[in-house]
Amino acid sequence: MERRSIVRDAVAVGMATGAYGVAFGAAGVAAGFSVLQTCLSSLLVFTGASQFALVGVIGAGGGAAAAVGSALLLGARNALYGVRLSGVLGWTGWRRLVAAQGMIDESAAMALARPEPRAARLAFVSTATSVFVLWNLATLIGAVGATAVGDPAVLGLDAAAPAGFLALLAPRLREGGGVWRVAAAGAVIALLATPWLPPGVPVLLASFGVLVAVRTR
Repeated sequence: MERRSIVRDAVAVGMATGAYGVAFGAAGVAAGFSVLQTCLSSLLVFTGASQFALVGVIGAGGGAAAAVGSALLLGARNALYGVRLSGVLGWTGWRRLVAAQGMIDESAAMALARPEPRAARLAFVSTATSVFVLWNLATLIGAVGATAVGDPAVLGLDAAAPAGFLALLAPRLREGGGVWRVAAAGAVIALLATPWLPPGVPVLLASFGVLVAVRTR
């Protein structure tokens, strides 16, 4: 019964998270990526916030260094999940390498919610698989759909990157407390820097500022 419940929850998480992949697919094409490049991002990078940051910076006219830097900073949290889950999952060798690809917010949260190692491993694998499959399928649908439109800006699809990024951020803000202070600090830094610096650089400054605030705290 517990096994069935875990898999059912994992599929539900995959469906909810995967739906954002449509927005990312449209955002990638709107930013100038091809359908293949957009889909490869979901296949190889597979971390929603980093992907939205990448296409958002490129779409705004930012350079590759700023885009990649923003994506890497946002993806760094996955390494912390790996440290936390290494003892829980207990995998080594090639299993650990495969697990690294599926180390995202949703799979980490599902695994950490199960105190028993076997249940934690099932939750991690089923959630990572569910989100990966549905996210990539949705990315393809969004990218192909945006390509069919011709000019994505006609339907406002050029706003898909910031809108999708905010959709990913919103659930974190519900935690309240220090999360709001960190988000506000990052927003202020980015707003103050935007008129003076090239696209993408304000995001990097905001990220560094937030990291300093968290470290100090």
